[in-house]
Amino acid sequence: MGRTLVSIDRDSREPVYQQLRKALEHAIATGALDPNRALPSSRELARELGISRNTANTAYQELLAEGFIESRPRRGVFVNPEMVPHMQRQEGGAHGGRDVEWSRHFRGRPDARMPEIAKVTDWHTYPYPFVAGQVDPASFPRLAWTRALRDALEPPHVHYSLRDGIDEDDPMLLEALCREVLPTRGIEVEPDHVLVTLGSQQGLDLLAYTLVTDGDSIGVEDPGYPDARHIFVRAGARIVPYPVDTSGLIPQSSMDDLAMLHVTPSHHSPTNVTLSIGRRKQLLSMADRAELLLVEDDYDSEFRYQGSPTPALKALPGSDRVVYLGTFSKFLAPGLRLGYLVADPELIRELRGQRRYRVRHPSGHTQRAMALFIDGGQYQRTVRRRRTQLQRKWRALREALQEHLPWQVAPPPGGVSIWVDGPAELDGVRLAERALRRGVVIERGDVFFAEPGQHRHHIRLGFAAIGEQSIAPGVARLGETVREVLG
Repeated sequence: MGRTLVSIDRDSREPVYQQLRKALEHAIATGALDPNRALPSSRELARELGISRNTANTAYQELLAEGFIESRPRRGVFVNPEMVPHMQRQEGGAHGGRDVEWSRHFRGRPDARMPEIAKVTDWHTYPYPFVAGQVDPASFPRLAWTRALRDALEPPHVHYSLRDGIDEDDPMLLEALCREVLPTRGIEVEPDHVLVTLGSQQGLDLLAYTLVTDGDSIGVEDPGYPDARHIFVRAGARIVPYPVDTSGLIPQSSMDDLAMLHVTPSHHSPTNVTLSIGRRKQLLSMADRAELLLVEDDYDSEFRYQGSPTPALKALPGSDRVVYLGTFSKFLAPGLRLGYLVADPELIRELRGQRRYRVRHPSGHTQRAMALFIDGGQYQRTVRRRRTQLQRKWRALREALQEHLPWQVAPPPGGVSIWVDGPAELDGVRLAERALRRGVVIERGDVFFAEPGQHRHHIRLGFAAIGEQSIAPGVARLGETVREVLG
């Protein structure tokens, strides 16, 4: 029993033994004392609280006489388990008083009625997990990452792993990002243009909190990333959906009323189409004319399986108004919660200040380990190996879908999932539920749309987490379920 359990007020007129007795009685009622563990002896309790043993004995004797505690021969004094339920009822709950109506204290959520992605939490226990945003643990470079974590705790790196950086990032990681990672996307910047984040989602949250004011109009893709819509609406924004075709987001004739536009140009979320170079240049020109900020969410650009990758929007001339978001989640592991944001140094400084009072900074140990992982060449080796693995899975899934679905699927050559546009009569929500009963985990597609009720015939299949040998039989089982749902 720790010192925080019992507090004695030596200036009170109430006798010390009564204070002790009341404190122990309350601890019994709240469940703070385990009925299966012996209470401290009167000698131990007296020493811990700095009181006489007689005072502790008196308190115990009163509790024994009233049945709150019981003495067990050769074992000590224990809470009487029969008294606990009765005492909790008397006190009006485990902590006394009326039950707290927590919902009365919550801030209202303006996005409460908006659709959101719902994952099957135990997806890894199913034989055919076509989940997006997850990875196959067997593909994770455990030895290399363990070595980086270990080296990050040795001199001279240990200082940066364990320090309180306040609002700073690891300088070695910033250098590594600017030297090894960003140039592969065509982005050449100095470290003062980069902020490390807890994944790209935190980057979005920081941008919304810093740049969005109540009533601002924010453009988003439709279909598009649901979490971005939630983040912007919570910041007080009004969402303006923009349609998407096989060349990506379709720019409108005027975007003068927008404050910001969120776009996924490398692999559109969720369809994986690539924004054409013509539309990229058009967006940059319109953004400059309308003083519009563009948020480029480049979440899995490493994974293109045919042709050459398109340079990032941020790499093109005239991209000063572009804020670039990158992440290590898709190629390494989402559980690491590590990403980065590239923007003008003035904005980076402001975001650092905002981040400081929200999460301080991402783990110093993880940052230094990632810096060592990149610096030692493991980043590029892992990207190449994962790209090869995912390319095989992408081909296997594409071929299986063509064989087992009663309509044609022609996915773009990139990303870590395949978007399936079914016939109008297909109910993707019902299909996902029925498939799950047969061990096949897929994702309903309606939640990616501003008007989900009109788009229930879409589904999404991730292929990063499933074993390659499980793809064909999983899709065969999905095809059988499709035919059942369609009748």
